[in-house]
Amino acid sequence: MKRIIILSLLSFTIFSNAQQSAKNDNTTMSIPAGYYNSATGTGYALKTQLFNIIKNHNDRGYSGLWTTYGTSDRDHQYENDDTVVDLYSENPTGTDPYTFIYNTNQCGAYTSEGGCYNREHTVPQSYFGSQVQPMYSDAHFVLPTDGKVNGWRDDHPYGVVGATTNPCNVGATNTPCNTLNGSKLGSNVNSGYSAGYSGTVFEPLDAFKGDIARCLLYFASRYEDQLVNFYTTSVSEAKVIFDGSSDHTFSQTFLNILLTWNTQDPVSAREIERNDAIYARQNNRNPFIDHPEYATAIWGLPLSISASDSLADVSVYPNPSSDLVNITSSVSLDKIDIITINGQVLQQIKNPILENNTYSISNLPKGFYFLKLSSASSSVTKKVLVN
Repeated sequence: MKRIIILSLLSFTIFSNAQQSAKNDNTTMSIPAGYYNSATGTGYALKTQLFNIIKNHNDRGYSGLWTTYGTSDRDHQYENDDTVVDLYSENPTGTDPYTFIYNTNQCGAYTSEGGCYNREHTVPQSYFGSQVQPMYSDAHFVLPTDGKVNGWRDDHPYGVVGATTNPCNVGATNTPCNTLNGSKLGSNVNSGYSAGYSGTVFEPLDAFKGDIARCLLYFASRYEDQLVNFYTTSVSEAKVIFDGSSDHTFSQTFLNILLTWNTQDPVSAREIERNDAIYARQNNRNPFIDHPEYATAIWGLPLSISASDSLADVSVYPNPSSDLVNITSSVSLDKIDIITINGQVLQQIKNPILENNTYSISNLPKGFYFLKLSSASSSVTKKVLVN
């Protein structure tokens, strides 16, 4: 039986968020003229061309990351309060569980979430070698994050965790569990676009999945000439992300995850600002932020998910709509994201509770929206016009 979800949104919530979205979307990229002129190929040839463009960056050292974060990772998009943007604690659609003041809350000792922020290697340094430069200090894939959550993530790969409302305990031993902003730690959902792995993974919020994917895609190009050696010598758990080659780089499961996230979560104003700030410090750019289409030009489209796990039969009607939007699906929905045409998430409805197979909120204002509908193992995005 198909489930019917009747969806709309309080006009006050959309109006206030839409105003913030409009302000944030004024950010434009500052790509130097001619920077990508030699990126003319496709497939692995393009990846090597990108390597040659970005390979000679200015290593500012590990302590220099603190300085870089002063311009690259300040909140000018969400609360716009100049605090440190931590993808493991930021709530892009509401109040943050805690905030970090630049310099003041730099780690430091910590015992729980919110204690301080440190430096998170999205590709763990256990994979490429402890304190090996310049990877150790490369801000394009080393992010400021909550120290406690950084420890929980450890050197687990990123992946997809099933729905959970179980807060992580002090040691995050009660998996699956979630951080205070809803990021999750637990076994990978071995189906859909994440099929092929069932070990422990860390899942960031949907709003930051593309950010994480583009960090790893950058790593694959910037360090292309060292990837074989990394794989050969590493005993890190994160080794499962890679396949030991310098061209294809990723094992198929994790390539599919990264390509899916790169597509589902478009480049944000935060990423653009960060890319420009790091370029000013390191003199190289993340090409997958400047040109996210490079990912599919190199590796192709993500593999299709299986029919049994898909949301292929989802329908949205009426479309256009004058008031309510109806959604039908044979797959139970775990989450609904309402997204503006500019890519900003206006509201995220997690684990919607249905009454008589109906979920209702009133007064969806006029506008064009994307509805991202997610089940435990797959997601689909539908367009809808309210007039």
